[in-house]
Amino acid sequence: MSIQARITEPTPMMEMNTTPLIDVLLVLLVMLIITIPVQSHAVKLDLPGRPPAPMPRPISNVLEITRAGTLLWNGQPITRDGLKYDLQLTQRMRPVPELHLRPDAQSRYEVVDEVLAVIKREQVKRFGFVGNESYARW
Repeated sequence: MSIQARITEPTPMMEMNTTPLIDVLLVLLVMLIITIPVQSHAVKLDLPGRPPAPMPRPISNVLEITRAGTLLWNGQPITRDGLKYDLQLTQRMRPVPELHLRPDAQSRYEVVDEVLAVIKREQVKRFGFVGNESYARW
């Protein structure tokens, strides 16, 4: 056998080595992240002020639920967040004032149930239903 017959030629590598390519892409990504400016601008808005919340009375407070589902605290409209705040405020007063709930006979049960849940969550100690006579004609 001749020497040339024993030497076999190496086979070419068929896969591309992607490690250097990935390294270059990671370096470029890190450079891009570092050079992007931080978004620190703010949009200032002048929001309208909330109307003053009705203050709780020291003896008793009436919470009405209208037919449309509006909450009225001593005759003045109040939001659910305002109701939570006023209930917390009344529970810190000494003596604790009574809360009288007066739901309209035509109000949705769902709204009344949500209000009762808020009253229970705020642990109202002195609570009662008033205006039950309106249900007699229902």
